[in-house]
Amino acid sequence: MARFVIKLGSSIVAEDSGELRADVLERICAEAADRHAAGHDVVLVTSGAIARGMRVMGLPLRPRGIDELQAASAVGQGKLYRVYDELLRARGVTSAQVLLTFFDMSARTHYLNARQTLGRLLDWRVVPVINENDTTATDEISFGDNDFLAAQVAILIGAARLVLLTDTDGLHTANPRSDPAAELVREVTDFEALGELSIGHETSPLGSGGMRSKVVAAEMATAGGVETVICSGLRAGALGAVLDGEREGTRFAAREARYSSFKLWLKYAKPSHGTVVVDAGAARALREGGTSLLPVGVTDVRGSFDAGDAVQVAHGAVVIGKGICSYTAEEMRRVQGMKSAAVRELLPRATEEAIHRDYFVLA
Repeated sequence: MARFVIKLGSSIVAEDSGELRADVLERICAEAADRHAAGHDVVLVTSGAIARGMRVMGLPLRPRGIDELQAASAVGQGKLYRVYDELLRARGVTSAQVLLTFFDMSARTHYLNARQTLGRLLDWRVVPVINENDTTATDEISFGDNDFLAAQVAILIGAARLVLLTDTDGLHTANPRSDPAAELVREVTDFEALGELSIGHETSPLGSGGMRSKVVAAEMATAGGVETVICSGLRAGALGAVLDGEREGTRFAAREARYSSFKLWLKYAKPSHGTVVVDAGAARALREGGTSLLPVGVTDVRGSFDAGDAVQVAHGAVVIGKGICSYTAEEMRRVQGMKSAAVRELLPRATEEAIHRDYFVLA
């Protein structure tokens, strides 16, 4: 028996007008129910709460303000889940609504709790329907149309396959909407080679992702040992073919897992807001010893960032990795080069580590 994560983007859930694609959702839920009946574990990750809220409120365009986006999500989330619940219940499947945030994936205790809860739901033969909690998430810590969230969930539960449903047949050599010569890329084994392709950020009027976020999500998931496929969610039969292991869409083969799901998210999805430069000893300790970075090893601070932001860590011109900094840029400049005792005297409430080893990943 296999474990599948199926992600539906806003363009799959709703038309550009905000009207739900009822036939598409019914077909996907039917496929999920069939797999569930066959004994497989199925998790659905859905976008579309904001689109649903826009339709209910009669908003003609996707809002730009974070408060408006959160309010639209609050209006639409329950109504969207009800559609999934009714479609699955009609096929004898019990579902559960699960709302996750960045904090649930980044804080160790929340991460473990999310894994345990999802595991218990699957043990109970329940299909979780997951969305980001847009009502409380902020713009800078959102998952981007849930592509990254789906990758995180796939790693979290040890899925065999992640399916990212989109409104094209998969990844192309160029944008197929504007370039008739664009060809479908059937399989990706080298992510570095993708730099030669024109992978855009174009999204639907209701979405916030685009093909690039799907490729990054695929890179993240495959690095966590999860095979990933980007394929059409609008064409009948495509999802079933992928779940059967047939050639469909763009396949990304699983790689040997090296990092936790949080570190994969940090490495591939969390933007850096500055750079912390370290001396040779700190660089060696980070590369070889798996240690935390202390202020004494910091020689320079570049850019402006807050405590909790991701920063690049560099030695000279070479980027060593990325981490979540415990200090603001201003505080980091005040304590750089200082030993721990001096740091505690200057900033009594500060943590000892500038970047804890649990929140650092090598480049």
